[in-house]
Amino acid sequence: MSYAITLLGKLRKYLSDGHLAIDNNLSERAVKSIILGRKNFLFFGNDRVGDNAAIIYTLIETVKLNNINTQAWLTHVIETIGDCKQTRLDHLLPWNWKPEQ
Repeated sequence: MSYAITLLGKLRKYLSDGHLAIDNNLSERAVKSIILGRKNFLFFGNDRVGDNAAIIYTLIETVKLNNINTQAWLTHVIETIGDCKQTRLDHLLPWNWKPEQ
């Protein structure tokens, strides 16, 4: 009973706001692919490769959050990054990228 009483305030907040989710399934689904591949990532080779993988995963999730076609964005970035000046790399970021480019 004491456990339920300590959580009563949070329960009232949840019940008063219909936008709050009762679980964190959305967050769990977002990281599921990373968790499933954990055994493979164990042998990346070194910390730098792991850091690079984390950057790639972050960019791809950012693309998804911005409702951009991941394959189209990634194809464009791979095709143009070699000829892109360092001062213009920010144009390839997901929130600056336009599909008609």
